[in-house]
Amino acid sequence: MITIDKLCYHSKLRYENAGEKFAFAVITLCICVMSRSIAVACIVLAATGILSVWKGGIPVVRYLRFLTLPLAFLFLSTIAIMFHIKKTPLDLFAIPVGGWYITTSMDSFLYALQLILTALAGVSCLYFLSFSTPVPDILHVLRRLHCPGLLIELMLLIYRFIFILLDTASAISTAQSCRLGNRDYRTSLKSFGLLGSVLMIRAVSRSGKLYDAMEARCYDGRIQVLPENHPPKKKVILWIVLFDTALLLFAIWRKFLV
Repeated sequence: MITIDKLCYHSKLRYENAGEKFAFAVITLCICVMSRSIAVACIVLAATGILSVWKGGIPVVRYLRFLTLPLAFLFLSTIAIMFHIKKTPLDLFAIPVGGWYITTSMDSFLYALQLILTALAGVSCLYFLSFSTPVPDILHVLRRLHCPGLLIELMLLIYRFIFILLDTASAISTAQSCRLGNRDYRTSLKSFGLLGSVLMIRAVSRSGKLYDAMEARCYDGRIQVLPENHPPKKKVILWIVLFDTALLLFAIWRKFLV
């Protein structure tokens, strides 16, 4: 299994109502993205982190490790926004390079920080949902929200094929390692190319067999998955409403009144 799925099925929030978790993650994500506020992003990061680690039981080190993956990408993508090459230095700092300066201003730094924290807070909302809600439960919520059936079917099949492809790739990679297929860099590149080509052929073959198996079981264009029934709790709904309302009011206050 994928690490996120393992953490999800062992989470203490696993058996909470999926609709509550979905609503909290999506509404909080929308408020955070629309506000574009550093303070709101910090509040969302703290709230989702506490829920994932303290309430959900996700190890702190593993949670921070997952956050560092998008953080590294965000740092690299905001370098062009933060730093400028100009003939005149800006107010924050400047490094002379010949007759030019690698420089940045306080406004550029705050804007880059705002983008990083907002994006990271949005990712933390999705992490909270992923670490606490299995994919079949999420698809059941989407079905209740009347999302297109074709989209839900594709999501379910793609989710299923991720595990099939990972298992097949792991088996092929193990076989290549047993035959010294990764003994040097050149051989590793060749083995990787062969793995990709074989994986493509196996994927097409497995998809055909899967469709034949579904047809043999009277597939009528809709995959039926029995959802687990976890009734919503009034106390949890009240907390979600209070938190998101307070967050929205704080975002409006920061944006228009400060």
